[in-house]
Amino acid sequence: MLKTFKIGGIHPPENKFSAGKPIEKVQLPKTVTIPVAQHIGAPSKVIVKRGDQVKTGQVIAESAGFVSANIHSSVSGVVKKIDTVLDSSGYKKQCVIIQVEGDEWVDGVDLDDTLVTSTDLDGKAISSKILESGIVGLGGATFPTHVKLSVPQGMKADMLIINAVECEPYLTADHQLMMEKGKEILVGTELLMKAIGVEKAVIGIENNKPDAIKHLTNLCGEFKGISVCALKVQYPQGGEKQLINAVTGREVPSGGLPIAVGCVVNNVGTAFAVYEAVMKNKPLVERVVTVTGKSVEKPCNLMARIGTPLTDLIEMAGGLPEDTSKVISGGPMMGKALVSTDVPMTKGTSGVLIMKDQEAHRKPMQNCIRCGKCITVCPMGLEPYLLMTHSELKNWEESEQCNVMDCIECGSCSYTCPADRPLLDYIRLGKGTVGKIMRSRKK
Repeated sequence: MLKTFKIGGIHPPENKFSAGKPIEKVQLPKTVTIPVAQHIGAPSKVIVKRGDQVKTGQVIAESAGFVSANIHSSVSGVVKKIDTVLDSSGYKKQCVIIQVEGDEWVDGVDLDDTLVTSTDLDGKAISSKILESGIVGLGGATFPTHVKLSVPQGMKADMLIINAVECEPYLTADHQLMMEKGKEILVGTELLMKAIGVEKAVIGIENNKPDAIKHLTNLCGEFKGISVCALKVQYPQGGEKQLINAVTGREVPSGGLPIAVGCVVNNVGTAFAVYEAVMKNKPLVERVVTVTGKSVEKPCNLMARIGTPLTDLIEMAGGLPEDTSKVISGGPMMGKALVSTDVPMTKGTSGVLIMKDQEAHRKPMQNCIRCGKCITVCPMGLEPYLLMTHSELKNWEESEQCNVMDCIECGSCSYTCPADRPLLDYIRLGKGTVGKIMRSRKK
């Protein structure tokens, strides 16, 4: 019997139109726009100025704290300007804009595809290399990876879990990466195991990717302590707490982190980035992105440089269809609608979803009918209808008492609501306000 998490969950239509499509490289654009805040935590500090010549892989913005990450140039060229530019969030953020003149890499980067499987680096040195290379979680959360590997004093990890679930409908970037870079991912997994000092790693893959399960299971025979766990298809199994529960049966406590139950979770794309950083001396300057949609001419998986305009990716997929109503960065459940397709792709861009009018249109909100469906599907055991009410009435104290901060913003409640109530919109508002209150209280 396939494993899954115990509480809630839904199974929306998968629509994996780009499944099996080989990863294509996107040509370098004329200009890249590289935000200095591509991660959770403090924005990086720019260390280049207008007119500077930079090479591919060169640090252009340094980590500005423990929870932060280095930013590297994804091309070689001239720094055109440093300015605030609209990003995928819809807000203007500080960016380094580089006029592309080629692809001359910094010294020491190994661009050969030959697999490297061994290193003399110890766990501390591996973590330092990950920090230097600007690696963050590539599943969408963009949490700096070196922070995850820093196990707090008094706690101990006994298992690494590699998140290869890719439960968002439409997205297939991780799936195709597993099929094309399986051995590199497993070497990256070994490096992560060494960094946190564990002897066991489990790769969680949903059963709608049987080829990836078979492929990595066969490869695991060459790697000690690594195994594949086939999981039942259930959204949002890609959430850390849900994945831990599915794989181990352990439950992360309210407000707690995975390390509280002895686990560290990293995305499969992150494992590949770790391989490239440690074994190839290659910083995080590119990633795989799915471009897809029901009307898209050529759904595809693309390897693109950070800072590439999303318009370039969309052109690779055949351009914007005439019936386009909304373009989403990410998947349909947790992604964010874009105000413009001219925004740059970042480390956290896992997909570009082009939706036609019939899909994108929101139905008018009706009165709650007290059916309880939102409670049934909530993977965190919350009461979404009540959290929405508290936000509407600005009852922030009650929101905190009802554990609004535990919401993982998966959207299962809004998806299943027969009254088409914007539950997640109001819960996000509540989370943001309660979070500010909690932070000010700590100060």
